[in-house]
Amino acid sequence: MLTSPDLSALPGLSHGFFTRRGGVSGGLYASLNIGLGSKDERAAVTENRARVASLLGVAPGALLSPYQHHSPDAIVVDAPFEPGAQPRGDALVTDRPGLALAISTADCGPVLFADPQARVVGAAHAGWRGALTGVLEATLAAMQRLGARNERVIAVLGPTISGANYEVGEEFRARFLDADGANERFFSPSDKAGHALFDLPAYILARLDAAGVATAASLDRCTYAEEELFFSYRRATHRGEPDYGRLVSAITLSES
Repeated sequence: MLTSPDLSALPGLSHGFFTRRGGVSGGLYASLNIGLGSKDERAAVTENRARVASLLGVAPGALLSPYQHHSPDAIVVDAPFEPGAQPRGDALVTDRPGLALAISTADCGPVLFADPQARVVGAAHAGWRGALTGVLEATLAAMQRLGARNERVIAVLGPTISGANYEVGEEFRARFLDADGANERFFSPSDKAGHALFDLPAYILARLDAAGVATAASLDRCTYAEEELFFSYRRATHRGEPDYGRLVSAITLSES
């Protein structure tokens, strides 16, 4: 797994932006696929998730991930839930030790949050739709309800598709410009007519900065370009592959 120096410097928590390595899945899913919604063998996914939980120091049932649907919804959790009964949403927040908040991605932005003073953590799935409609701000608002303050929050973006590899159509670009004309700065020319390149990581960091967090940092790793380390939905689509693995990023408060 990859870690952030900003989060690693904080006492009383563990985190990881996990790569595709270190699991038991094969084929397209090799090897650490944690996607419950993938077509991978369920036993392999369960074992992979148990390995992630172990590395974070929590029980397998305490690795919690929501049913993600590209929404701006953030959920406060205070107890484990069954994998088949996940709440619908794209961010989790807690102040309870021993619960690992997990987000699955395969190009979208995984963002881990921590307020070390309030001992509140969060994890958000920020694809373009969620980022545009406010999932980052919703995560911060949910953290505030547990005593966090934006000006103390460390927020770190994990492996995400980079602007150099994220080509979008004019309708996509128009949606962002309609929301805010200043979003033009996140687009650059593409070699393909009627298309542009969109810098999702820069957009996510700008939203975090605008929200007033203490630190908005990025690992600067591209899921599309670094095939040896990361799954990528877009790369799989370009190759005509029938499915793709899911990465996991997670954060947990220590018991003591």
